[in-house]
Formats: sequence, C-alpha cells, structure tokens
Amino acid sequence: MTSRILPVGLLLGGRTPIWMRRTPPRLDRCFGHRPFSSSSSSQPFEIKWWHPVLGGLVITTAGGMKWFHDHLGGTEGLYRSVAFYSVAIPKYALYRYHYYMGSPDEVWKKLDQETSQVALETMLQLEGFYYKAGQMCASNLGDAFPEVWRDTMSVLQDQVPPQPFDVIESTIRQELDFEKTFQLFDKEPIGSASIGQVHRAVLWDGTKVVVKVCYPNAERLLRGDVRTLRAFASLAQPVHVPALKEMEKQFATEFDYREEAKNMARIRQNLMESGLAGGPGTKCQVPKPYMEHTTKRVLVMEELFGEKLEVALRKDLHYHAQRAHQSVDQFLLAQKMEEEQKIAKGDKIQGPSSQQYETLIALEDGKRRVQNGWNRLYNSTLGLVSSEKRPYASKREVVPLNHAQLIDDLIEIHGYEVLVHGFFNGDAHPGNILLCWDDVNDHAQLGLIDYGQVKPLTKQQRHWFAKLMIALDDDNEEEVAKLITEAGYKSQKMDPKVMNLYAKVAFDNDSREITGGQHIQLFMEQIQEMDPIYSLPKDFVMVSRCTLLLRGLAHAVKQSRTIAKAWRPIAERVLAEDI
Repeated sequence: MTSRILPVGLLLGGRTPIWMRRTPPRLDRCFGHRPFSSSSSSQPFEIKWWHPVLGGLVITTAGGMKWFHDHLGGTEGLYRSVAFYSVAIPKYALYRYHYYMGSPDEVWKKLDQETSQVALETMLQLEGFYYKAGQMCASNLGDAFPEVWRDTMSVLQDQVPPQPFDVIESTIRQELDFEKTFQLFDKEPIGSASIGQVHRAVLWDGTKVVVKVCYPNAERLLRGDVRTLRAFASLAQPVHVPALKEMEKQFATEFDYREEAKNMARIRQNLMESGLAGGPGTKCQVPKPYMEHTTKRVLVMEELFGEKLEVALRKDLHYHAQRAHQSVDQFLLAQKMEEEQKIAKGDKIQGPSSQQYETLIALEDGKRRVQNGWNRLYNSTLGLVSSEKRPYASKREVVPLNHAQLIDDLIEIHGYEVLVHGFFNGDAHPGNILLCWDDVNDHAQLGLIDYGQVKPLTKQQRHWFAKLMIALDDDNEEEVAKLITEAGYKSQKMDPKVMNLYAKVAFDNDSREITGGQHIQLFMEQIQEMDPIYSLPKDFVMVSRCTLLLRGLAHAVKQSRTIAKAWRPIAERVLAEDI
C-alpha cells in the first residue's frame, strides 16, 4: 500500500501529510451520535489506498478548472481559442506555402482579399482582443500590412458594435449611485471599443462629461485571447511574443479605470507644464478625469469636442478629390498609380510640406472670406426681401488638414512623453486621437484620449533611449550595437549589422530603403534568419510600439518620418540639462 500512497505524498510536498498518517477521530465523538453501522460495535474509519488518489484527482480537477477559467476564460474562452486556431493555423500554413513557393503577386492579392475578409468576420464574431488586433492592422502599424488588409479592417476603427444599454446601466449601478451622480445620461454611445464604450452625460452641477464603462467579463476574456495569440506567436511568429507579453502586463491599468484616470491626469499635467497641452495656442488637449466619480469599471472625464481623426481624414479625402474634379475612387486610383510610378523610379513617396499645406489653407480661407463677404452683402440688401438667406462658412468647414503639421505635432508630443516625462501612452493609434478646434486661434488642435496602456520609464532608461536616438540619427553602428546590448539584446552571433537593422526598424525608421519594400513581418523574419535573436530590450517594447503606431499613421497620410531625427533635439536637451 505504501508504494501506492507515496507518489501522491510526493506531489503534495515530498512526504505523506499528517492528515494521511493519523487515524481520524470517531464520528460519534465529532457529531454526538453513533456512526451508521450495521453492527453495534463501530470500527475507526480506515484509509483505503484509493482515498488519497481520489483526493489528488479532486485537487487536480479543481486546479485545472481554475486555470481553465482564469487563463482561457472558461467554456467561452475555449470556444474563442478554437475559433481562432481553426482560422489562423490553415491560413498561416497557406501563406507560408506561397512564400516558399515564390507565388506571383496575383496569387497574393487574391489570398489577401479572401483571408482578410475571413479574419474580419472572425473578429466581429469573437470581439474582445481580436478587435484590438484588427485596429492595429487598420492603423497601418509600421506599414506592416497589405493595403487590402488595412482597408478591410478599417471598419473596426470606429464601428465596433456596442453592448445594449441595460448591460451598461447595470454595470454603472453596481459601481455608482446612478441617480445621484448624473442629471442626464445619453443612452446612445458615442464610441465603442474592445473592452468598453463611451456615453455622454451631465453631472448634477451642470458639467458635461463622457462616461467610459467596462464590459462585463472583458478582462477575463481578453487575457485568454492574449494567451491564445501568444501561444500561436511563439510557434509561428516569435518576434511578436515580447510585445504580447508587455501588453498583458499593461492590463493592470487597462482594466482598472482608477489607474487609467491617474495616468490621464499625470500625462495631462506633464504636457501642460511643457506648454504642449491646455488652452488656446497649444498643440493638444487631454481630458480632465473626475476622480470622485471614477471607479474600477467606470471612468468619468471631461468631454473633448471634436471628431475621430479617421473621420476627419475621410472628410479631407473628399476635399482633395473634389479639388481634383474626381470621385474619391478615381482620386485614390490616381494616387496609387502615381505611387507605383515613383516606386518604380526609386523616388520617395512624400506628401506636401507643412508650409505648402499652410499656403493651400490660406488660399482656401481667402476664398471663404470673399464668399462670406458676398453673402453678407446679399443678405443685407436683396436678402431682406428674399425668403432665403445665404449661409456663412466657418474656416474649419472649408480648409484642408495640414497632414504634415499633424504628424509633427503627434511625434513631438510623444517625444516629450517618452524622453522628458518618462510616462507615455503606448497605444497612440488613430482611434485614440480626436481632431478638435482651437476657436481662439482658428486652427486644428489634437485631442488625445485613452490612457490604459501607459508605460513609465526611469531616468536611466530615458537617458539610454536619448543616446540611442542620437546614435541612430548619426548612423553610428558601433554605438547602436553597444547600447542595445546594454538594454538586453541577445542573438546567436551578435552581428552589429543585424543589431542596427533591428534598432532602426524597431525604434526609428521602416522605409523601403531599409526593408527593401518588404512588410515588417517578413523583414524581421529575414533578420531572424541572418542572426537568430534570443532576447529583446523588454523595457522598451512599448516604446517601439508607440513609434510604430506613429510611423504607421505617418505612412498612411504620406508624411513618413524618422523618429530619431524628430526626437534628436529633445534627446540632446535631456542629456545636456540632465533632465
């Protein structure tokens, strides 16, 4: 019997526990009556060999059920994992087959069209973190996705299906006294995302606010989603594993709106002190959180009056198409043909400069003023006897966006967050950016929202990154290799050339000159083949993600930038002044 009990004892700590070795007390002494027995003389309860085995099975089953619930999200999480793998594995195998076979562009185009549509349908079905993955694709993260994928996933930027209001109201009532907090509450959401949605409301003191509410079970399901993606990436695309691990760490604030509110308040204060945020004349606005009304699952904050950046960019596209006397489809086709010609010639694809945009804006604003003058004259003369008045157009209604200035402002703001403040938003995709309007100075102003993915950096880390920016801008390969080795980069050969390519693409620049026109995924796989990477600078994964998102948006509006060149003046100041 001992040989049968021993393995369980070892599993439970190396020796048979006391409760297994003792003779248990008689039941009649425990409960005050005689145990059930067919005879008048009762015997002490005897431990059978299968009792500890059964106990071990119960403990193992309970532990497995807890792991199953916590790591995969229970039965629903298992269903989500199976749904993901049933699409991901066969499609990934198909892509690898065509990659190794060197299939022609026509085959790739058809494969992208079919797969992106299947992927979108799966994301819409599963929701959760898969929405976030689709948003990254639609954001053109590092120019890593084919155009058809970006177009297909673009619906996820601002069309995530919202939850019914009774679900939202129930969550709020569990967290706050609904009637005592809100004077008015709009049942229609103004935005919805992967983990929650946002509604307009009015507090009892008359303050207009927006209320962000977390979906029930969002945290459990998203954690399961990330683990599923991480398991797949560890086998198929190991280069993405560090980013997924870092994202999982950030869930601590993503799912606690009290922490997000603190992040928002701190970044708001930092940018205001740097003269980048606040009132008229600044580059951006960050909403003020109302901490007294914020809980773990409900965030109440100031409302920024503007529209999602992608909505503003679509309107701007219509303006440019109309100016060219073309439909939007015709304009996009002409743009694509022009780009292909430039690529064939080896020319750089770059839109107008900030000064060129300002010239166009001044021209359009001048035409607006003249038209408004004529309308005013008409309305004060013939309009007095007419039943119809001619309208006046505001500047914001008629002038195009200055894409170059928009990108420069975003890059500068995040440069200060990373290098000066050491507290930055790692989730700067277009869905988290609004286009507001500075009424005093009559020009566009950025609105920056959503601070669930904020990462702190120590002074030592900020100084290290400042040195890296300068070394990358100088193309100092020896210094770049030295710096990223200090940060934890390890590879099989420690090839300086590969180390510099990694640093360039991860933190600075992913132009065609560097990647050879390949998608980042294929380029990183090529690097991996040249010199297998074992470890990446894990403290800077979120910095890399931040720069990739900024560069992705810049590529989308044809305003490509090198982050090192843009951030160098800030980096030099940080080091010179020991900030």
